[in-house]
Amino acid sequence: MGARIICVVIGYLFGLFQTGYFYGKAHGIDIRQHGSGNAGTTNALRTLGKKAGAITLLGDAFKCVVAVLVTWLLFHNSQADIMSLLNLYTGAGVVLGHNYPFYLKFKGGKGIAATGGLIVAFNLPMAGIGLVTFALGYGITKYVSVGSLLVVTGFLIELVVFGQMGWFGMSGAHRIELYIVGAFLTLLAVWRHRENIKRLIHGTENKTYLSKKN
Repeated sequence: MGARIICVVIGYLFGLFQTGYFYGKAHGIDIRQHGSGNAGTTNALRTLGKKAGAITLLGDAFKCVVAVLVTWLLFHNSQADIMSLLNLYTGAGVVLGHNYPFYLKFKGGKGIAATGGLIVAFNLPMAGIGLVTFALGYGITKYVSVGSLLVVTGFLIELVVFGQMGWFGMSGAHRIELYIVGAFLTLLAVWRHRENIKRLIHGTENKTYLSKKN
C-alpha cells in the first residue's frame, strides 16, 4: 500500500503544474476568469488561440508521462509485477493534482489531457485506440466533451478487455484493483464534465472548430 500512496503523491505534485494557467499568466490573463472558467486545453484554445491550446495539451499530457517515468525509476526493480497498477495510481494522482490544485483553491482543469498522457505512458496501442476514438467523436460532433468522454470510457473498457487477455501480467486481485482505479478515473472525468453533459442533453453545448476562430 505504501508504494501506491507514494505514486499518488508523486502524481499529484506533477499534476499541480497547470500549463494553461501559467501560459495565460505569462500573457497577462487568468484563463479561469474567461470562457468556461476551466484551466484546461479547450478553454485555452478558445481564450488564447490554437498555439495556447496546443501548448496546454502537450504540457498537461507530458507532465503525466514524466510522473509515470519517475514512478518506473523508483519501483521497476522492487515492484515489477505490478508496475502497470502503480503507473495507473500515478496517473490518477496527476489527474487529481490537475483538477484540484490546492494553490488555485482547487480550481483546475478536467483532466483529459493528463489522462491522455497517462494512456500514452501506460500502453501505446491503447493510446492509438484512444486517439482514433477522440478523433471520431470530435470529428463527427465537433464537441470536445463528446470526444473526451468517449476516450475515458474507452480506456476503461480497454483496461478490462486487455487485462482479461493477460496484457498486464498481473494476478486476478491486482487486475481487479487496476479496473477499480480505471473506473475511478472514468467517473471523475464524467463528474468534471457534468455541466457539459447537461448542455449536450439540452442542445446548448458549444461546438469547437479548429478551422476558424470561435
